[in-house]
This record gives sequence, structure tokens and C-alpha cells, in this order.
Amino acid sequence: MDDQRLETIRERIAEFPKTPGVYLMKDAEGRVLYIGKAKDLRSRVSSYFQPSADLLNTRGPDICRMVEKVVDIDYLECDSEVDALLKEARLIKDTQPPHNVQLKDGKTFPYIEITTGDDFPGVYVTRTPRIKGSKLYGPFASPMSIRDAVNALQKVFKFRTCELEIHDGDELRRFFRPCLLHSINRCTAPCAALVEKDEYRKDIARFKKFLASKRSVVLRQMTKEMDAAATELRYEEAAKLRDRIKAIQGLELAGDVHEDLQPEAFYVDPKKGLEKLADLLGFEAPPRSMECIDIAHLQGEETVGGLICFIDGKPFKAGYRRFKIEAADRADDYAAIREVIIRRYRYAAEGEELYPDVILIDGGLGQLHAGLEAFSDMNIRPPMVISLAKREEEVYIQARSSPVRLPRNNDALRLLQSMRDEAHRFAQHYHHILRRKKTFDKDVNGVRRPPNTETPHDYDET
Repeated sequence: MDDQRLETIRERIAEFPKTPGVYLMKDAEGRVLYIGKAKDLRSRVSSYFQPSADLLNTRGPDICRMVEKVVDIDYLECDSEVDALLKEARLIKDTQPPHNVQLKDGKTFPYIEITTGDDFPGVYVTRTPRIKGSKLYGPFASPMSIRDAVNALQKVFKFRTCELEIHDGDELRRFFRPCLLHSINRCTAPCAALVEKDEYRKDIARFKKFLASKRSVVLRQMTKEMDAAATELRYEEAAKLRDRIKAIQGLELAGDVHEDLQPEAFYVDPKKGLEKLADLLGFEAPPRSMECIDIAHLQGEETVGGLICFIDGKPFKAGYRRFKIEAADRADDYAAIREVIIRRYRYAAEGEELYPDVILIDGGLGQLHAGLEAFSDMNIRPPMVISLAKREEEVYIQARSSPVRLPRNNDALRLLQSMRDEAHRFAQHYHHILRRKKTFDKDVNGVRRPPNTETPHDYDET
């Protein structure tokens, strides 16, 4: 391994935080070779480049060859190990690094799904949630743990897990024979009309409240019961309680259904999404051309803007643009949005280009106002400008006094979410390129000769 390259990499790793996160190993052309997760970023990444590291035996010949090509390593800090695991999976699916073997398929992490649209909601562990009529929790990092947890919780809340269609008004249910789960006291058997709809829904409401809570009180009580059973030599009962405690603790290994997006788990029908969006915005016909803007930076450093284009509800990558923000205060997202809009649409203002039907901005009311101010500065009336706020997923629409909150499975919302997520990915990618270039510039000032840093890209920088 080249000594100068190794020294540069070790100096770079020394700046890594000792926190959970995701690391990206890159070659001289800026291509991502490998993506991994870590409980301690500095410790984990440095283990690849220690003189005593036996990569051939510990991680295999492919990783050993890959490390010889690494010239730069980037990272993303995460709140927890679970967050790092979910972010690693998302990045691998999006980037498809050549030296990652796992997580490159379309397989998703599972959810707990409660079919709230049914008369008697069922509870399922699924990788393919329903389009509508359900409440989701997750995604969960450990499929086995979450299945164990659902099995343990069914003994308490007695919900159904069958796929039967059960209607409250069906009189024939009185003649139906319930399955074994009712006999072992794990289901109240709504299929056989052995529980009233209101009573069953109360159990489901308690179950939803339990999933949304921190569960510490329940775990403490179960731990006391386990200790008491062990003290009284009731070892079989203590073992069962131990297994239930472990299963319920598996619920903590979960992401956020809004933050940890898995687009491949939810099919978005572009036609339906555009039709619903036309209804929302008061258009006579579905919009055809839409663009979305996102800003990316790290504490004001290397601030960039990403703009993506969708035609007929599908990505049109020839229309993607990226912007290096030149504003004096690069930590000001509003100023960055105004700059991107003026630089992107000034030619349309002069009649040399067409405006898209819809312009979507990632953010809330403040970001929407910043976009409208930019059009006002150009002294033109803009097309339809809207923004989509994270977490609450509220849609802010120009000339409307209050935001619109759509159902989670609304086709228009899901189309806007897919655009917002694509713009975020595109902007973050450019941001990481600039951060890497800054690192190499630092090496040049230190009288080191960096490797070739030209990064091929599908899109031209504006």
C-alpha cells in the first residue's frame, strides 16, 4: 500500500467522530466502492488500515483488494446504531457499491401493520404494506426479533393475525369454528363472533398505545415477575418471561416510518398521483412537468442546491441541475433557495425557457415564502409553487393561508414524497463531492499530491 496514501487516509480518519454512523469508501475518481455502518466510526474505519489488520482472513479477498483502491472516506453521523443500519441499507440500495454484497436487492425491512380500515383490524409483520387503510410502525432492523415480539404481545392483547375478511354485519360468523389461537387464549376470535366490535377495537387501541410508548413500565414489571419466578424455582415460567422481555426489547430496534423511507416498499402510481395532485391544486388537467428543489450543507459548509425534474410523474434525469451556493451566508437556507430559483428560472423569466407546471420546495412555510420572494425579485408571476414539510408531511400551497395535511397513503402525497426524497439524495451527493474536494485541497496546501479528483457525473453543474 502506498505510504503517502495511507498516511493521508489515517489523518482523515483521525478527524472522524466516535459516534454511530455510516462510512463511504471511495476511489480516486470519487466512485463509492463500499458502504458500511459502525457503532464507533473512528474505531471501525481505522481497523481497515491498521498495520496489524489481517483483512484477507477476517474480511475476505474482495475487501482486501478494495482497500488497496481507497483514497478517500466520507461519513454520515447517525443518532443510533439502528439509524446507522437503516441509513446504510438505504444508501447501498441507491448507490449499488461494487464491493457490497448484502442489501443490494430490493428487499426491505419489515413493518408492523395494523389494518385499521377493517371492522376487526388484524396485526401483521410485512415487507409490503397496504396502500391504504392501515397504521404502520417501523421499519424494524431485526425481522426475527419483531416476529417474536408480535407473538409475545398477541398473548397480552389477543389480536388476530389471520388473513380472513371479517365483517361486523356477517351473521354467518356465529357458525364459524375459530382456529387454534383462540383455544390457547391468544385471540378473541372475531371470526366466530365471540367478541364485540367495540371491545375488540379497545384491545387494538391499547396495543397501538403500547407501540407508541417507551414500554419501560411494562418491562420493569415483567422483569420483577421473572426474578420472582426464578427465586421461587419456577424456572420454566421465568424462562418464558425472559423470552418475552427480550422480544419486546426488539421493538426498540426500529426506525421512523416517515424518516426512514423505503420507496421500494410502496409503489407510487404516477397517473393516480398526478390526478390527485391536480385535484389538490385545482388544475383542470394533471401537471406534466414538475421540479423539486433541496438545499444541503453541513453547518453552512459546502452549501449546495439540488434540482430534479419529473415528467409525467417519472424522473427525467436530463433535467437535473446542481448549484454551488454563492450567497454570503451559506447557512441561510432561505437565501440559498432564493439563489437557486433566480439562477434556474431567470431564462424562463426572459422567455427563453418554459416554466414547469409545479415547483416543489423541500421545507415548510418559510421555504415557500423564500421561493415566492425570489420570483417577486424577478418581477414575474410564478407558476404553482408548493412546499412539503418533513415529519408532519404538510403541503403548503401558494395563496393558501393554512397547510394541507393529506392521508399518509394519498397518491398525491406519495408522489410529492418521492420527488422530495430524490431531490434530497441528489443534493446530498453533490454536497459530499464538494466536501471531498475540500479535503484534497487541504492536502495540497500541506504539500501533498492528491490523486486524480475528477468525478464523472451524469449532470452538468450550473
